[in-house]
Amino acid sequence: MTPQKTDNLGWIRALLFPKKSSPPPQPAMLPSDAPLATQPKKPAPFQWPKMEREKVAPAFWTVASILSMIVNVILIIILLVVARQLFSLKSMVGDGLLGGLYQNFILMDQASIKTNVVVETTIPVRFTLPVKTNTSVTLTENTRIDGALVTLNTGGLNITNAPANIILPAGTVLPIALDITVPVDTQVPVTLNVPVDIPLDQTELHAPFVGLQGVVSPYYWLLQPQTKSEADIPACKYSLGLCGWFFK
Repeated sequence: MTPQKTDNLGWIRALLFPKKSSPPPQPAMLPSDAPLATQPKKPAPFQWPKMEREKVAPAFWTVASILSMIVNVILIIILLVVARQLFSLKSMVGDGLLGGLYQNFILMDQASIKTNVVVETTIPVRFTLPVKTNTSVTLTENTRIDGALVTLNTGGLNITNAPANIILPAGTVLPIALDITVPVDTQVPVTLNVPVDIPLDQTELHAPFVGLQGVVSPYYWLLQPQTKSEADIPACKYSLGLCGWFFK
């Protein structure tokens, strides 16, 4: 008898991948089970058409590259136009604005306030004035002196220290010795013209002026105020006239 061959692969395949059993047959619908009315179907929601990734990416990068090139060309043109006006802009900003501020702050710190102050006032004067001196006075009218001691020498009459009443005529000069104290109480008007010279660097304004110089100075020297034209640029000395043509 011939031995019966065993299909080993078949039963292993059946063990790993079993066949699905077919569903049992559904019973036929009876007329009574039929729906009374047919319900309308809902419309499918709108969906954007799907674009293939392989086609979108190259188109996106192409458009982005074109826009980037256009922007770069515009920026280069703007830079060239601005560069040709470099010295005009530098003169306007560096010398006109920053240079003006920097130099004026230095001049303000070195300035002085010079003026004339007019003083008009009255000064009260109160004191006592001692007067002690020898002087002569002149009588303005006839003056009677009673009990004066008179010495009289005439040709036949000699009188010595005789009491008498005499009258001194007006215009008589008498030497006298003054020893008096005179009180003084008055107002003296004073008018003075006082010159004033105040250096600002010796006042409290010195610190603010120096601080303002320190604020403006870095930007002023950053623009290199000593460079006035293309002739002051070392690289332009070997440009064979290109700098002169460009900055013309």
